Amino acid sequence: MTDLQIAPARDRDDADAVLVEERRGRHATALQVLVVALAVLVCVWITGLLDGDRLSEGLPAIGVMTSEMIPPDFSRWQAWVRPMLDTIAMSVAGTALAVLFSLPLAFLAARNTAPNMLVFRVARMVLNALRAIPELILGIVFVAAVGFGMLPGVLALGLHSVGMVGKFFAEAIEHAHPAPIEAAEATGASRLQVIVHGVCPQVFAQFADVTMYRWEYNFRASTVMGMVGAGGIGTELVGSLRLLDYPQVAAILIVILIAVTVVDGLSGVLRQRFK
Repeated sequence: MTDLQIAPARDRDDADAVLVEERRGRHATALQVLVVALAVLVCVWITGLLDGDRLSEGLPAIGVMTSEMIPPDFSRWQAWVRPMLDTIAMSVAGTALAVLFSLPLAFLAARNTAPNMLVFRVARMVLNALRAIPELILGIVFVAAVGFGMLPGVLALGLHSVGMVGKFFAEAIEHAHPAPIEAAEATGASRLQVIVHGVCPQVFAQFADVTMYRWEYNFRASTVMGMVGAGGIGTELVGSLRLLDYPQVAAILIVILIAVTVVDGLSGVLRQRFK
């Protein structure tokens, strides 16, 4: 056979190999999707989400409770102003505390800015540990340590948020384009100067986005910190629930919904400002 005859046969073999490899990839993906779907289905079944009888029995009870909440009772709205302001202050202070501690940890937990692998792994471990403990558990611990009030709520929200904010900050740093970093290093800049001039300008907008999103989350979380004695509007909500005063519960939930909407809108405006 001549080279001209061999070439088409070789091309056909290559094309067949590509098709076989692509078919195997599709089969592997389908198998992975099937395994994940089965795992989800097992979890749904174990948790009782498919228990139609139990769900049908619970729906009337939800309907009765909802009917008892109507109409909402706003007669004590003036008593909720200060707790709501406390909740806002708690979320802002907790977010500020989280950012303050997350910044140094993030640079230590990013592969391209960590001094060495030991520091990198220790920083990652610290972030994982803080992220693993729910804020309500931290709230109980800090209430026992420093007493009732907003301070334990701020500490709980702040330290729990460090784990998540620091992780997002570190990932943003790792995805920074290497060209400005290499340019700063080429000029003989120190490690700190490389971070300030080569990394920070690239990640500042992402840091601002993460901070605003975390503030939104912390505001929602701070509304339930009152359940563990950390103050805020959550204390009023828990008090009304204990008294079975469902009209006031409905009114407080509406107030919280309005406040969350305002915070979300303000957060969106601030994110646009920092872009």
